[in-house]
Amino acid sequence: MSEQTPLPALPVTFRPGRTRAILLTAGVVIFVIISGIALLLEQLGPGEKLTFVVTGGLIFWVLALLARVKVVADESGVTVVNIASKRHLEWAEILQVNLRPGDPWVFLNLSDGTSLPALGIQPGVAKQRAIADARTLRALAEARAIHDPGQDQG
Repeated sequence: MSEQTPLPALPVTFRPGRTRAILLTAGVVIFVIISGIALLLEQLGPGEKLTFVVTGGLIFWVLALLARVKVVADESGVTVVNIASKRHLEWAEILQVNLRPGDPWVFLNLSDGTSLPALGIQPGVAKQRAIADARTLRALAEARAIHDPGQDQG
């Protein structure tokens, strides 16, 4: 499969663009509406108005966290930024890049026996784009993996 997928110049960032735009737009709209309501309701005191604005800000913050997900591939490896975590992986740590039918996002099978979800590639709104991105990341991982024969025997 890696012969069919051309390798992009590094660094390359994979992120769900449409989903990100939807989340950030919704966050701004919700914040503006909630804050606007707070300012228009004259019977509310300053503390209550502030509570509305803070609530709108919290909703925006949560949606911004959901929108920050990405996968960045560079010469040294892959950095996976999920909702509340960020992890850098060396290329040799990535054994397999999986996006099976029905998966909500890509999973990276790692050399330590664990699997890391990579929310930056998700087929939700743009399925074909996610499939292409997963193939590209898989091709990059295969091309840059350093397989040590002694590593498999343990």
